[in-house]
Amino acid sequence: MDSDQLAALLTPDGAEALRAAMEVADRDPLAASSALRSRSIPPELAATALTQAVLRRRATTKFGADASALYFTRAGLEQATRSEVAARRAARLAASGARTVADLGCGIGADTIAFARAGLRVLAVDADPVTAAVAAANVAALGLAERVTVAARTAEEVALDDVDAVFCDPARRTTAGRRVFDPTAFSPPWDFVIGLTERVPRTVLKLAPGIDHALVPGGAEAEWVSVRGDVVEAAFWCGPLARVPRRATLLRDGEVHELTGSGEERAPVGPVRRYLYDPDGAVVRAHLVAEFAATVDGTLADPEIAYVYADSPLPTPYGRCLEVLEVLPFSLKRLRSALRTRGVGAVTIAKRGSAVDVERLRRDLRLSGDAELTVVLTRVAGAQTALLCAPV
Repeated sequence: MDSDQLAALLTPDGAEALRAAMEVADRDPLAASSALRSRSIPPELAATALTQAVLRRRATTKFGADASALYFTRAGLEQATRSEVAARRAARLAASGARTVADLGCGIGADTIAFARAGLRVLAVDADPVTAAVAAANVAALGLAERVTVAARTAEEVALDDVDAVFCDPARRTTAGRRVFDPTAFSPPWDFVIGLTERVPRTVLKLAPGIDHALVPGGAEAEWVSVRGDVVEAAFWCGPLARVPRRATLLRDGEVHELTGSGEERAPVGPVRRYLYDPDGAVVRAHLVAEFAATVDGTLADPEIAYVYADSPLPTPYGRCLEVLEVLPFSLKRLRSALRTRGVGAVTIAKRGSAVDVERLRRDLRLSGDAELTVVLTRVAGAQTALLCAPV
């Protein structure tokens, strides 16, 4: 979407076109376009409205009911913070005593909206003029314009003297949409991002889940967040915002679960036991596997593999539990024979510490039968191993 297309959507005719597009967005694209033309909507406006309607439907998983009132770009929607994650962050920042926050790299405004709803005054900036305009439109659409100032600027251009908190979400994609993994190639670059912690003590940094632990600022809290089992972000809480060294936050079914620790503990190592726990990705990313293992009286079968083994299937929100039915040294022949003996025709394959091509293995097993099992490919005391498991 460009600035002219956004401006057209913000007119009364554009609003009407968008309402009409929402009614037909679930149809075949050609049928939907034809329906809009039958209402005498100009072709270009119809195409823009239909694209926007499709994005709004897709955005429901991230924004809930708000999606029907917001405006999106494809990249902006993909990179936007989920509303429940943004709301928790905003509430925590407001509870710290912050009253004003600069949102550097605001995107389409997901976090800006959450900050404003939490009672903060927000200076939101984005280097891309169209994205900034979309953020401004979204703030206005939700009735939050009095609390928010949106500007098309780079983060480096923003004076921070009048804010008492900073939130920065550096761009981690090239203009061609490719992911950027080198922090020095972020926009703004890492030296600027990390320098914010010295300029404004209350600084929160949103980063990709794969961020290197070595980049965590001294004294900061590093949090990894998962939503319904999907690890969505890392956040560094700096200065007075830090509470613990490491935190794994899991949002699932309307509940929030938090596991904390130093991130430096090592779990005890022992043999494979009757039950296997596969920790949530946020627990693994936060290096809190040892802390999780302690909650289920668990051990590792290999010190470098984040599968936890225990004698009892204790209920826990921090990982799924499987019953280990059989332990095999890994080989295709042994595994195929064991599965056929059990009449297994369908398998779910999970792996850690294994280089096996899962899809090729699935084809090579050539299974037939009515039973279903989970095959876990892993290392046990350094040896490649296959575990036949059933969900608890």
